[in-house]
Amino acid sequence: MLAFLPPVVRAAVAVSLLAVNTLFWCLLLFLFALVKLALPFERVRAAIDPLLNSIATRWIAGNNAWMRLTQPTAWDVEGLEGIDPRGWYLVSCNHQSWVDIFVLQRLLNRRIPLMKFFLKYELIYVPVMGLAWWALDFPFMRRHSDRYLRKHPEKRLEDLETTRRACEKFARLPTSVMNFVEGTRFTREKHDAQRSPYRHLLKPKSGALALTLNALGERFESLIDVTIVYPGGVPTFWQFLRGDVERIVVRVTRRPIPVEFFHADAMADSRARKRVQAWLHEIWQEKDRQIDALLQAPQREAVVA
Repeated sequence: MLAFLPPVVRAAVAVSLLAVNTLFWCLLLFLFALVKLALPFERVRAAIDPLLNSIATRWIAGNNAWMRLTQPTAWDVEGLEGIDPRGWYLVSCNHQSWVDIFVLQRLLNRRIPLMKFFLKYELIYVPVMGLAWWALDFPFMRRHSDRYLRKHPEKRLEDLETTRRACEKFARLPTSVMNFVEGTRFTREKHDAQRSPYRHLLKPKSGALALTLNALGERFESLIDVTIVYPGGVPTFWQFLRGDVERIVVRVTRRPIPVEFFHADAMADSRARKRVQAWLHEIWQEKDRQIDALLQAPQREAVVA
């Protein structure tokens, strides 16, 4: 543990280790991805995809190692029991910071299959990682404003088709499909602008989740509903690297997925879409109350180092 180092030095060590870990595993990942690109056959993909997922899992394990080394953060976590690393899961979480992704990966890596995130299309241009996400079949979604969609209604189907194609790839081997259903990180300005009915959350969006359920629903064992709370305030990624985050509280709840969602076309059937939205609303109401309680609760002894 390097907690004795000044925060800026800890951040420099963390950034260096993150960079080395990323470059090492991504170079290996790209080699196998080139094979898959050059030989686009089903048999080749069936052999290569598990290797790519295994490389990504080891990259996450390397990140977890430097986090344990450089950060004095206390982790208060409940609900990880009984999760099958060979199962299929739909994963959802409230979204506040880039740090959320590292939190999810630290806690769920090797406990469930590799999580595949829905990403904003612009992230494909992130050096190294954009190409890595593409190689791992992460779907890149184009986000259009309501004003733009009113002028170009045909673009509404663009993300849905991306989701459909991604689900076809996910169906080849056990996968955890991760969706930040709020669609963006929480800020007070966004909360006020959309007049969210929740105190700590933005309104959930059911589109991509509903399509994923329709395409892969029968494979999913359950929804893994994750709630992340930063009692000291939501950190920036730089604050996280500095080790300024004193405490992270996480609650994980496994929820059954209504069977009716597996065969309902929520994109074409407005009633089905409303049922999915109502289900998410109930989960979000409970999550909002849970966040309230966690923020007000006295600190407990950390249960995850």
